[in-house]
Amino acid sequence: MEVGAFGKENYNLTGYFNLPKILELTLNNGIDPRNGKRIGLETGEAADFDLFDSLFDAFRRQLLHFIDIKVRGNSAVERIYARHMPAPFLSLLIDDCIARGLDYHDGGPRYDSSYIQGVGLGSVSDALSAVSHHVFDRRDISMDDLLVALREDFAGREDLRQMLLNRTPRYGNDDDYADDIMKRVFEAYFEAIDGRPNTRGGTYRINLLPTTVHVYFGSMTGTTADGRRAGAPLSDGVSPVQGADRLGPTAVFNSVAKMDHKRTGGTLLNQKLTPALLEGEDGLDRLVHLVRGYFAMGGHHVQFNVVDAATLLAAQADPEAYRGLIVRVAGYSDYFCDLSTDLQNEIIARTEHQAV
Repeated sequence: MEVGAFGKENYNLTGYFNLPKILELTLNNGIDPRNGKRIGLETGEAADFDLFDSLFDAFRRQLLHFIDIKVRGNSAVERIYARHMPAPFLSLLIDDCIARGLDYHDGGPRYDSSYIQGVGLGSVSDALSAVSHHVFDRRDISMDDLLVALREDFAGREDLRQMLLNRTPRYGNDDDYADDIMKRVFEAYFEAIDGRPNTRGGTYRINLLPTTVHVYFGSMTGTTADGRRAGAPLSDGVSPVQGADRLGPTAVFNSVAKMDHKRTGGTLLNQKLTPALLEGEDGLDRLVHLVRGYFAMGGHHVQFNVVDAATLLAAQADPEAYRGLIVRVAGYSDYFCDLSTDLQNEIIARTEHQAV
């Protein structure tokens, strides 16, 4: 999933970055609703924004603020590794460390990249799409009413939640309205990070790889404007929100290919197909053409689970009978029955593309 210069690079993943949380802080003027503490910038009361662009500018400022904090923290960690945790064996194997007389952690490798891994791109794109579409374009809900519903986790407002879920342009359906917002988020994240210097003489780049942290980050993030309940998992990698991609895998690929994958060190796209979709030689040929088409459009990575939700639910109910069931989680595969219940549920919730 990741592009690196093998044997020549310190390819350093510096941790994850919760994009939907940045929007949550923006909508609350820098205050974290979980504890009432101000941890972000005062970017203005959301109800005072008269244009979506004003909201997005506030989101961008909040994003830059927390990237600055992240980079400062990374710099301290990098110096600790350089001074107190040398890697002499690794330094022998990576080009230029010996020639430069510098440790692997202290600027020795020929290339020295630091990556910050963005998480929840689909979730933040859909949430921004919902605000743009319903608050600023159609004006069928006010910002004040939306904020109250988010604070109360849609208590007594299931009608509103269903409208946000089902009557909002959603990323992953080849809908330019939602996909253009995704591209704006991608560009803002890229511009906030790419090219910053690290302390080892290298530069910062971006990744969009969550591993499984989208489940944990979801537990730390309140209700979002796309209809997601507080604490539920965020979208994973560059995948659409679970269940939001309703027009098949080709529409998903068309949406995801609209970002510039070449400017990342790696992106992760999860897709779930039913076994019936791939039956026979024709089914396998369709899969080949699907993948080749995605790569021809500039896509970087895609991985598949070929299993239906009924099988996964049966495995949850009777794990001993499904001990050999392996699923693709993020950048790795694992036995389904060994995963946490939250992670199992997240995989079950991924859109199930079937033959029609």
